[in-house]
Amino acid sequence: MSSLKWRVLLLGLLLGSSGAFAADGAQTAATHPGAARINSEKPGHAAIASANFHATEAGFEVLSKGGNAFDAAVAVASTLSVVEPESSGTGGGFMAVLHRASDGRNTFIDARETAPAAVNAKDYLNADGSPNRDTALNGPLSAGIPGEPAGLVWLAEHYGKLPLKVSLAPAIRLARDGFKLDSRLADAIASRQKDIRRWPASAEKYLPGGKAPAEGELWRDPNQARTLENIAAHGLDGFYRGETAKAMVDAVRAAGGRWTLDDLAGYRVKEREPIEVNYRGFRIVTAPPPSSGGVAVAEIFNILSGFDLASMDEAHRTHIVIEAMRRAFRDHNDYLGDPDFVKMPLDMLLSPYYADGLRQSILLDKATPSSMLPASGGTDPGMHTTHFSIIDADGNMASITSTVNYTLGSTFVAGSTGVLLNDEMDDFALVPNKPNVYGLLGSAANAPAPGKRMLSSMTPSIVIGKDRVGVIGSPGGSTIITQVLEGILAFIDGKSATEVAAQKRFHHQYMPDRVDVEDGAFDKATADALTAMGHQLKQRESWGFMNVVTWDLKTHKLDAASDPRRPSGLGKVQ
Repeated sequence: MSSLKWRVLLLGLLLGSSGAFAADGAQTAATHPGAARINSEKPGHAAIASANFHATEAGFEVLSKGGNAFDAAVAVASTLSVVEPESSGTGGGFMAVLHRASDGRNTFIDARETAPAAVNAKDYLNADGSPNRDTALNGPLSAGIPGEPAGLVWLAEHYGKLPLKVSLAPAIRLARDGFKLDSRLADAIASRQKDIRRWPASAEKYLPGGKAPAEGELWRDPNQARTLENIAAHGLDGFYRGETAKAMVDAVRAAGGRWTLDDLAGYRVKEREPIEVNYRGFRIVTAPPPSSGGVAVAEIFNILSGFDLASMDEAHRTHIVIEAMRRAFRDHNDYLGDPDFVKMPLDMLLSPYYADGLRQSILLDKATPSSMLPASGGTDPGMHTTHFSIIDADGNMASITSTVNYTLGSTFVAGSTGVLLNDEMDDFALVPNKPNVYGLLGSAANAPAPGKRMLSSMTPSIVIGKDRVGVIGSPGGSTIITQVLEGILAFIDGKSATEVAAQKRFHHQYMPDRVDVEDGAFDKATADALTAMGHQLKQRESWGFMNVVTWDLKTHKLDAASDPRRPSGLGKVQ
């Protein structure tokens, strides 16, 4: 048997193991020199990076009124719901990694959407048993119960300093008074107008006068303004009960959906322990399930910890990172789901012993074929999610990724509420081992069930070093995981916030067995070397919308950067 075949066999045996291993303290969170510094020192000013300048400015407006990073997060998220509905909103959900300066607490806020109680997997199948992409991506059947409003209330009540009426005021004002439509939203509406026309409330909102609006037009959203006012006045009851809830349920059911008032009234935010892993002296605090991102990132860093990447040329360093991605995404497909429903072998997946076994299966000069599962057809990496990062003057930090899934979610606006619903039901494994819109496979662990949260790739993260701290995240479907990984590696290598956000990207997700490459990511010599090792490189259009803030603990300088690929973003220090 050849060396390659033997190591592929070894990989299969390791991945098929159902055992669990205790985590090794050398690879998981322990006493860290940077932790003491961020708990005792303050930057004295604030930094915010988001995908839209209106949202960044809203965050600073709330900070100026005495709010902290978590109040600013409410302002940023709610404003993005108004000005960037193609990516996130009150009809979606979010995941957040927070650091509270007063007591050094790191926590994870899970405001992910949930399946309605009457979910029926048959709704997402064609007569021949194949996936029905229309019901999974469009209209009310594709929508999970939103978590973002509950998450914003949770942030305000448990971590913020200001009442919701203050933190939501910028978003309400923009929705009521209007703003100039940017090219991203105008293009999103134009690209999905065929689906928008299927739903009267959607057409009324997004196709005024029967046509897609043009860039630069004044855009108002009075119905969403009223919904945000209800949340500001009544908290959870302003969305999940009362007139808003009834209007949403009536609209969903009239169009063939399965929501009930009990689904909304029963929604709960979950606060969970984040995943923490050490790599080269940096502590990485990231998202646990139902995000798959943190597990994958931690698994990759554990694999990489056994290699001296700094001593390698670019081709071999990249090869090792790709092989680590390949193995982590295989586990993403097979094991992960909602922790309230599924027992997952996290001790195994996060164990350095498990990583060591995976590392031994990597050939230093040859790609491992991804042939253990049937190949799936992937789609172009998207950016139909949003991320923002915040550090305030006291050192509180918020890394928050919010989404409605695909561009403009389900395209279904829930009646008079102005709430654009997500299409997150597609993030379940509606048909096991069949790809979703991002080409990701899933197993029974991520099958839909009443009240269950669908698996997500969102990977909000905070990176703590002895002398530097970074808050990082990005949209991009399945590419979120690899974007955040590469961003953290760049930060650890000493790059600035601007350099981290701008660096060229590559991506491998096990299946399809190829490396997606952004133009300019590799020089010709590196690309040729990777191809010679057996990697299939496929050039794609740019993806992602990374937003990064950093804190130099020696100088107390803050820096903020928004991805230069998208002109609407703003990173600002004030």
